[in-house]
Amino acid sequence: MVHLQSCELCMWLYFLMLLNNDLNVKVLIMSSARPSACFVFGDSLVDVGNNNYIVTLATANHPPYGIDYPLGPTGRFSNGRIVPDLLAEKIGIAHAPPYLAPTTKGPAILQGVNFASAGAGILDSTGYEYIGRIPMNQQLQYITNTRAQIVELVGENQTEAIFANALFIVNMGSNDYDNNYLLTGSTTSIKYNPQQFQDLLISTYAQQLTTLYNLGGRKFMVCGVGPLGCIPSQIVQNSLNQNGQCVEFINAYVQGFNAALRPMLQQLTATLPGATFTYANSYDLGMSYINNPGTYGFATVDDACCGLGPYKALIPCFEGVSYCSDRRDHLFWDPYHPTEASNIFSANAYYSGGPEVIYPVNVQELLA
Repeated sequence: MVHLQSCELCMWLYFLMLLNNDLNVKVLIMSSARPSACFVFGDSLVDVGNNNYIVTLATANHPPYGIDYPLGPTGRFSNGRIVPDLLAEKIGIAHAPPYLAPTTKGPAILQGVNFASAGAGILDSTGYEYIGRIPMNQQLQYITNTRAQIVELVGENQTEAIFANALFIVNMGSNDYDNNYLLTGSTTSIKYNPQQFQDLLISTYAQQLTTLYNLGGRKFMVCGVGPLGCIPSQIVQNSLNQNGQCVEFINAYVQGFNAALRPMLQQLTATLPGATFTYANSYDLGMSYINNPGTYGFATVDDACCGLGPYKALIPCFEGVSYCSDRRDHLFWDPYHPTEASNIFSANAYYSGGPEVIYPVNVQELLA
């Protein structure tokens, strides 16, 4: 029996097993503070390039996106790394590749896969204005496929070990408001009042997270929705906010969703044996950046770094648009998404922060 924590060595032994069928090598993936894989689900805040492979209006595979990422524009909606990248680095594993990339196959999937898609939501209808996107239900179908591929590679027992030890990052909900309920002419806002819509999201989300558990996931970091009313795109769209103030009624929707999400995660932890669903408090963390920018080194928390018009948010970031040189000073990279600097603070908080940021345990404790 060989005990391994290095995934590179795991893959080397796997190929050795293929070359010599008589070699009795069994790989035990140890349960430790360093999981063997990270599986990511969500929207543009955590998409690493899946939308590059579908017909969609929501893409970031062009400059100046990725200007500070080593590989350039990959489909990440930021100037550099995003939270799943940063957490993977802290854990000691590779950045999870996009599921739809043709190279995401074979041993490449053993350290995890990213299924997220810009424009996606908890509801299948969310993001329809972008034409193409991969909603959460489709992402669940994709990980079902990935699980079957991993079984083919290492067998059912090792697959169960990989999934039980892996970090599952889930970031959904923003688009269900921004690109569904709040859209002008949205039929969703006619069909449901805010409380009914919130209840629909929470009940649907609980079923989806339970599906991940049934596939073998046990360690979950589920992100709440950040202060959506404070992003530049919402500030500029609201004619009553000419002074860079957050749109309070939007933040009230988000706070209601988060207030329902947290006990739902506690209920899942209590009823699903062996599982821990930890709640990442994106809202309060985001508000701390906005209310105390100097603490984090931010000079600008309302204007985007890349874009045109008021708050650089009337026209989004695209190739040829000027962008700020002081990206470290900005909270927002484009009208919707944070800079790498902001992502670094968030990843650090989620990894080792206290219960005011992530509850009941941080990622480091979750994986231990």
